[in-house]
Amino acid sequence: MKLLVLTAVKSFEKEAIKLFKKAGITAFSNTDINGFKSDDHENLIDNWFSSSSEKVKSILFFTFSDVNKINILLNELEAFNQNIESDNPIRAIVLNVEKYQ
Repeated sequence: MKLLVLTAVKSFEKEAIKLFKKAGITAFSNTDINGFKSDDHENLIDNWFSSSSEKVKSILFFTFSDVNKINILLNELEAFNQNIESDNPIRAIVLNVEKYQ
């Protein structure tokens, strides 16, 4: 079992859900989040609450699934990201689950 975490800008929410469906992942959770992107190259510790950071409405998905379904989703995600004209591709990470009940 693996933990998949996927983030996307809010405008890609429907496309992200389609990725889960294509992979056969029928159970997942999501929550709205604010993403921040700063083009400033200064030390963020010195400017932690910078007003120059751009806030982006985003969404976070997560699910526990088997590696085969996650690999399908990642392959579909790679194809999706190659065909978009955006500075904000959908991102995903996969983490091992050591124990669960």
